[in-house]
Amino acid sequence: MILKTVGLSKHFGGLAALENVNFNMPAEGRLRAIIGPNGAGKTTFFNVVCGILQPTHGKIYFDNRDITGMPMHKISMLGIARTMQIKSVFGKMSVGDNVRVAVQSRQRFINPFKNYRRYAEISRKVDEILDLVGLREHSGELAENLDYGNLCLLEIAVALGTDPKLLLLDEPVSGMSPGETERTVETIKRLAERIDLILIEHDMEVVLNIAQSITVLNFGKTLAEGTPAEIVKDPQVQEAYLGGGKYA
Repeated sequence: MILKTVGLSKHFGGLAALENVNFNMPAEGRLRAIIGPNGAGKTTFFNVVCGILQPTHGKIYFDNRDITGMPMHKISMLGIARTMQIKSVFGKMSVGDNVRVAVQSRQRFINPFKNYRRYAEISRKVDEILDLVGLREHSGELAENLDYGNLCLLEIAVALGTDPKLLLLDEPVSGMSPGETERTVETIKRLAERIDLILIEHDMEVVLNIAQSITVLNFGKTLAEGTPAEIVKDPQVQEAYLGGGKYA
């Protein structure tokens, strides 16, 4: 399993944001979606897995290693990266330098007196990532000048710079135009050929288009799991989230 949780729970006082969640994603599971109503516990699940929040109960295993209670930076170093609902990049730095910082964070030693352009392997990695997400032509542009769609792609590129084994995408197409959504979806498909991804997303057209399997959370608990075809036919999922209609 690339990611496994056993009885994972997170309580905030009397509120159970997660309750006994058992999640299993095999290595090379490639693309899993987590869906559910607002407040279902989706982002809390990501935050607990990444070490932003500590679980109240339960265990988390990443790549067959117990990471329960580990601090966020150690979990990141092991190979989990994520994007956020609120996009976070260095606006006053160029697109290329944003990715370069992430790539350099994985180097064992950087000579502060050596010009960064002399690190050929780092530069090659930055260019490769920018090509992968379609931002190579914007490499020298300030991040704050990007349109929203490209800003979202830059955040994904920065996450890729940490060389993850598992990438968590939190609502990657939220707020995008149809054209931006189409471009981002194609990027996510390309990424899924290389690494395992889990995405939280409310756009069911996107989820059904790209997810190979889906987990549905409701009130912090696992309501259903299965293929997209199985999920849209599940009566409990229809009642709690899909509301029948065209997905029924």
